[in-house]
Amino acid sequence: MNRIKLFLTDVDGTLTDGGMYYTAGGDAMKKFNARDGMGLLLLQKAGIKVGIITSENTGIVRSRAEKLGVDFLVQGRRDGGKLEAALEICARIGIGLDEVSYIGDDVNCSDLLRAAGVAACPADAMAAVKAIEGIRIMNLKGGEGCVREFAEAVLSGEY
Repeated sequence: MNRIKLFLTDVDGTLTDGGMYYTAGGDAMKKFNARDGMGLLLLQKAGIKVGIITSENTGIVRSRAEKLGVDFLVQGRRDGGKLEAALEICARIGIGLDEVSYIGDDVNCSDLLRAAGVAACPADAMAAVKAIEGIRIMNLKGGEGCVREFAEAVLSGEY
């Protein structure tokens, strides 16, 4: 039986390539990978709750989260707020951080990466994140399927 009950992911640099795209009119855009979305759906089908925790607060992420049907979306969390958000979700569903997997790429993810039961990062994560003890470094980069790669490892019971 899989010990992971909650799968959480960051957005920029994880679900996306970290690029910030702007139209001539000033509208922001992000490129998401459809395979990552399918990975989240497969987790849900297996009975694992999924959520997005991000420092940003945008309609783009809200739209993507709605399209994917994620169980939890927490935006605008900075300075340790990602760990706090994860703890709030855990309390709501009655689990501990040891039953949480989290994938993130930058220093603002560090607290949650250190606390999660299973932590991972994209292949192109920041060096400080890759240096976190016990972190799993994916073969794929942010926005290029690293979330799907991690989801499949969780589903296989590898972690």
